[in-house]
Amino acid sequence: MNEETGQETGQGSGNASLDIELKSIIADVLGLEAEQANELEEDSGLFGHLPELDSMAVAGLLTEIEDRLDIVIEDEDVDGEMLETYGGLLAFVEGKLNPDSEEG
Repeated sequence: MNEETGQETGQGSGNASLDIELKSIIADVLGLEAEQANELEEDSGLFGHLPELDSMAVAGLLTEIEDRLDIVIEDEDVDGEMLETYGGLLAFVEGKLNPDSEEG
């Protein structure tokens, strides 16, 4: 794993630019230092682990993700699993950006 780019984070996703953008959004919305956001790995806990990410911050985070990445997140899309870890959130966003890759 390349710790500087975090490229192994998305388990074969290879989308380092999305990883960087998502970490930037998290840092901006939660008021984290860039270094703290950059340390997030696939299994890093989010909701319930980051004190900055409370229920009010979740709404702001999802809204900012929608705005910056030009996606729509429906209420029924939001669940505890997607916010449990950074990897879960990254996979969710990747699925929204590439809906054809997640057929089921």
